[in-house]
Amino acid sequence: MLNCVIRGAEVIDGTGAPRKKADIGIRDGVIQAVGEIVESAKNEIDATGLIVTPGWVDVHTHFDGQVTWDPQLTPSSWHGVTTAVMGNCGVGFAPAAAGRHEWLIGLMEGVEDIPGTALAEGIDWQWESFPEYLDAIDRPHAINVVAQVPHGALRAYVMGERGADHTAVPTPAEIREMGRLAREAIEAGAVGFTSSRTRNHRTRDGEPTPSLTATEEELLGIAEAVGESGQGVFQMVADFGRMHEEFALLRRMVEVSGRPMSIAVAQNDRAPDQWRALLDLIGEAAALGLPMKAQVPTRAIGIILGLEATLHPFGGHPTYRQEVAHLPLPEQLQKLADPQIRSRILSESAPAPLQDLIANFAKLFELSDPPDYEPTPDQSIAAQAERMGISGAERAYDLLLAKEGRNLLYRPFLNYADFDLEVSREMMADPITVPGLSDAGAHCGMICDVSFPTHLLTHWGRDRTRGERFPLEWLVKRQTSDTASLVGLMDRGRIAPGLRADLNLIDWDQLDLHAPEVVFDLPAGGKRLVQRAKGYRMTLVAGEPICLDGESTGALPGGLVRGAQPARPRP
Repeated sequence: MLNCVIRGAEVIDGTGAPRKKADIGIRDGVIQAVGEIVESAKNEIDATGLIVTPGWVDVHTHFDGQVTWDPQLTPSSWHGVTTAVMGNCGVGFAPAAAGRHEWLIGLMEGVEDIPGTALAEGIDWQWESFPEYLDAIDRPHAINVVAQVPHGALRAYVMGERGADHTAVPTPAEIREMGRLAREAIEAGAVGFTSSRTRNHRTRDGEPTPSLTATEEELLGIAEAVGESGQGVFQMVADFGRMHEEFALLRRMVEVSGRPMSIAVAQNDRAPDQWRALLDLIGEAAALGLPMKAQVPTRAIGIILGLEATLHPFGGHPTYRQEVAHLPLPEQLQKLADPQIRSRILSESAPAPLQDLIANFAKLFELSDPPDYEPTPDQSIAAQAERMGISGAERAYDLLLAKEGRNLLYRPFLNYADFDLEVSREMMADPITVPGLSDAGAHCGMICDVSFPTHLLTHWGRDRTRGERFPLEWLVKRQTSDTASLVGLMDRGRIAPGLRADLNLIDWDQLDLHAPEVVFDLPAGGKRLVQRAKGYRMTLVAGEPICLDGESTGALPGGLVRGAQPARPRP
């Protein structure tokens, strides 16, 4: 007997094919049939008027710490994500020597803005090697999690303190050991190896990430060892200041290993056309048969600013820093409403590099509910202020105090040079790209892009008015079978017999985003930005509902996925 039948669904199956009316039969967490099903089941779900899709596969998250204390893995599970791939950007918590725990926390806190106090309180460190880490997190969760071995942790484990010294070069023996451990991790169930070569990634103390200056010998040595396993993928991020030289090294890693690689690609204001040249290089390599892809954001990546967030335009001003910052929010509001305090703060300035980013009022916007992630210049705080006859700083100050001090501002800084609304669309349309870079679980006080999958559907498939939209079937394929294939998870991402019954039941007319909000629910009272959605009527993992109308059911049918997964035989 079937465990469950979903009846009357409008099925978008993840292949890009046109939607169709069908029933879906499920037994033991696996789809048994798609079509007209006359057989009864223990659980009958009426999906009349709903679309049913595969669960979203998010290939770029940072749940490496949260996975040890939060079985629900929110907020991803609120957004229809049923599989999350973590360990990206070369940061994570294994392998971990006993004396390096605090250093690994500092690296993650600096690179991914996850409160160090929360990590220190929440992680129990019941492991040293990467296989032991996998065993420690191999427990029930609401959704499925996939791990990757991070270069930063690997380097620190093998080289000790020298691993963070950018003047130190690993010995041949140390390179062999890093390669051996990377292969060991992949053979134990890591889906790949990740590394970072960008100066934007720094430790809590401001030091560049350990892998920034890794030599060609080191990267190729690790790549060769990974290739010997016949498994695994690479995920890389780099500045590409010397583009052809840097890309040649990454391409060589693919050549010597024979393993696939994805590279993070986004538009930077300082080099607004670099992304096109990089996609061309990746496309040329792919045309020659090298398995290379680009991970791209599905909208502009932006900093969220507020009194409770990590940053806001006046956080560096002397009066705020000395007289206001340490106070609880209600007392901050009382102080900030004082005309004398207001006048002093507005007359001051803060260090220029930071202010150029967060106090550029021509590119700073009030975050609406639901959020508008494609704001135009006339919506900026500077434009509002001009219409009101006040300065941009005055308007921003007043907005920060709105909603009892919980109002949030939005500063797009990637994929938004010169207010170009078409950059993200062009990236997504390129066949060598895959949606990624949500950074779910990270940037707790500054960025909230966990909603990428929901926004992908609603904005690009229904609501966009300032440019071209995409067919919904194509968008679903991008966030399911395309992302699953990127990391070798061939047992999910499509609705077909033999595949996992990880599914979303969606009220398409109601699907929408709420504005992000700051909550203090991490260990040790740590803060994070979360974002909810409406319209997900039900999310199932292995055929079991984990969320109903945006609320967790408490069910934990997910867990660790060890390595690539082949497609199962059809029942």
